[in-house]
Amino acid sequence: MFFLSKDIIQPIVKLSVDEPGQNWHDLLSKNHRFIFLEENQEISSYIHLRDLPVRYRENEELQLEQLKQYAQPVTELSTLSENLPFSAIFQVLGKDISLIKNESGSITGYVLREDLLIELFKQESEDMNFLKVLIASIPMGIFIVDNRGIIVNYNESALEMTRFTPEQVLNQSASAIFDPDHLKHVFLTGETVLNQIQVTNESGLLVDYSPIINDGKNVEGLIIIVQDLPMVEQMAMELESVKNLNKDLNAILSSIYDEILVVDAKGVLLRFSENAVPDFWGVDLSELVGKNIIELEKQGLFMPSVTRLVLEKKKKVSVVQETPAGKKVLAVGNPILGEDGEIERIIIASRDITEATRLRDELREMKKISARYKEELDQIRTREKLQRQLIYCSQKMEDIVTQIHKVAKFSSTVLIQGESGVGKEVIAHAIHQLGARKDKPFLKVNCGAIPEMLLESELFGYVKGAFTGADPGGKDGYFKQADQGVLFLDEIAELPLRLQVKLLRVLQEREVTPVGSTQSFSVDVQIIAATNTNLREMVADGTFREDLFYRLNVIPIHVPPLRERSEDIPLIAHHFLKQLNERHNSNYHLTPDALNLLEAYTWPGNIRELQNIVERLVVTADDELIDASVVGQVLKLNEPMKKVKPIITNIMPLQEAFEAVEEQLISQAMNLYKTTTKAAEALGISQSSVSRKYQKILNRRREKEDISVR
Repeated sequence: MFFLSKDIIQPIVKLSVDEPGQNWHDLLSKNHRFIFLEENQEISSYIHLRDLPVRYRENEELQLEQLKQYAQPVTELSTLSENLPFSAIFQVLGKDISLIKNESGSITGYVLREDLLIELFKQESEDMNFLKVLIASIPMGIFIVDNRGIIVNYNESALEMTRFTPEQVLNQSASAIFDPDHLKHVFLTGETVLNQIQVTNESGLLVDYSPIINDGKNVEGLIIIVQDLPMVEQMAMELESVKNLNKDLNAILSSIYDEILVVDAKGVLLRFSENAVPDFWGVDLSELVGKNIIELEKQGLFMPSVTRLVLEKKKKVSVVQETPAGKKVLAVGNPILGEDGEIERIIIASRDITEATRLRDELREMKKISARYKEELDQIRTREKLQRQLIYCSQKMEDIVTQIHKVAKFSSTVLIQGESGVGKEVIAHAIHQLGARKDKPFLKVNCGAIPEMLLESELFGYVKGAFTGADPGGKDGYFKQADQGVLFLDEIAELPLRLQVKLLRVLQEREVTPVGSTQSFSVDVQIIAATNTNLREMVADGTFREDLFYRLNVIPIHVPPLRERSEDIPLIAHHFLKQLNERHNSNYHLTPDALNLLEAYTWPGNIRELQNIVERLVVTADDELIDASVVGQVLKLNEPMKKVKPIITNIMPLQEAFEAVEEQLISQAMNLYKTTTKAAEALGISQSSVSRKYQKILNRRREKEDISVR
């Protein structure tokens, strides 16, 4: 702290701009250095009269507005009090004068810069040395050298860094401590010498030599700035650490498959990784550093610009960019936000997905092909499964199977009619397996096997407390269980009239009302009904509702009895025989004459009876080769038999075929009737012809047996 002497405080010479008076020009001619202009009773600006041309000082025609052109605002001046802290000294170094204010804040005068500095040095003491404080405030070591090369001043940091005492430094030649060549170079050229390392036994220093140049451009001395090398080493280590970190980051970026770009908030490319996407930018990326890459979108090189989208949305953005050449690049832009929430940088990771896109498209196409193959395979499997269930070769069954394939594409109600045992349930299963509901439930209900009192609750379900003995939690009926699937109602003719009404409502409204409830719920069920009764006759007799009949008879399928498709009998018989052989690990076969007998039978029980007969033949046969005699015993062929045509399996000479058929017929007749007389009656030829021909047959068989024995 030091005090301003009143002797150096100059009075304020004011000129009122509002009321200048008639003699205001006299102020210009008097020996004043500064004139202060007053507006609205406040000092607003000042004029340094040395800046005013001499012709204006004695020109009474000078206008006030002309004078104001040379005024400078007082706000540029520092203001001081009479008691000053040391730091206030630095306020006056920039301007010629400083204003002085009293305790009330009013301007009382001004002080010239040179007067203030003189006063400062007058009051200087050991406790407050101006230059000492100034130099000591600098954290680096400072040596002041005059034009003779002598050290004239220094700060404490300089002594600490050089490990010298004041006596070893003050008034000593600088060349004794520092490099004389550098000192000489600065004195001769006036150039600054920086970053010179000086190592002694006592210290390691980083030295800068800076000239002190006067107004005449002459070197009057030097300022030598020293930094302790350990501090420099620490800075160098930090710099080296930054360099190593930069190398690591570059190595990481180089190992990343993606192209990495760093863009500023204006879209200017700052840096990039080595893994640039080839043929995307059209030029070397290094040529784009410092350029706005948003402009490249406008030039049509690619679109859209992820940089533009990130700047617009201020969040992470992922886009697929495409070039005119068809190259596709996945670009992900991540904004880096500053403390104010504004974008400072954008990190863009780009990856060429042209090949991946092509592979994805190919994979999608392969999936479609695979799905199509799977569908075809499922169809083949379904067809094979259907073929294992539907064994036929007759045209009648071929027509039915064709109809099944058509019906399976829809969810229409189907009515299957036919005698008992013809395979109506197999037909229903086939419709389910070939249709869109194949993965949904298939439920079968035999309407004639469930008592009438239970049938309603089984079909439609019931709610809690619907009747005595009901499940406390209620029960879902078959309609709800078969929702989205198929419900097969076998023996539909046995359905009581009362339940026919409820079934009709289900078919019409697609709604089911459980027993004991007033609430209905929707169901999506395909109904397949089957019967071995003529429903039209029942409608005529009044035992079956006509409206229900027409609701069921949307798609009628009539399965012919086995006797009307006798050509299917050998195939079906072989199918059942194969199943039995596999089940019992046996090897039974049917002879051609045995198959002829099976074809000749009327089969009132149809396929079910045929399956039972084949099993009976296997169980009762003494030999694995089942011939006509065994079949005749099982079938009890005393009933009228249908005439059937002989089956020729291979092309052969006509005479040979005739002899083979004749042998089969005579052998079969003798096996059945045991006497030539009855056999002749059945064959329609004479008894002597049967006797003669049968004897020839026996002789041929003996000859074959003798040959096989040899």
